[in-house]
Amino acid sequence: MKQVIVVDELLHLPRGKLAAQVAHASVSAFLKVQPDAQKAWLSLGMPKMVLRCDGGAGLHELEERAAIRGLPAALIRDAGKTVVAPGTATCIGIGPAPESAIDELTALFPLVR
Repeated sequence: MKQVIVVDELLHLPRGKLAAQVAHASVSAFLKVQPDAQKAWLSLGMPKMVLRCDGGAGLHELEERAAIRGLPAALIRDAGKTVVAPGTATCIGIGPAPESAIDELTALFPLVR
């Protein structure tokens, strides 16, 4: 099991803002998972990866594809109080779920650097 967070790299978020958005995505997606899956993921050390895409359209597509596959996903939209406009999609958390299921959706996205 693992979790993946995909961020919109075109937003060029400051590191602190990016970290906060990734945390929102991780926790929000985690809360959508059944308790037994939560416990399993926690027992594995909460493995996760942070990947990037170029634009909010990629985030919306991932949300749709995750829903079709029945994977827990949380699209994060910013409140707009600091860096981006209200409602801007900044990232999406997917999982925790079986690694193979998540990889089917996210294998082509590169790591955030």
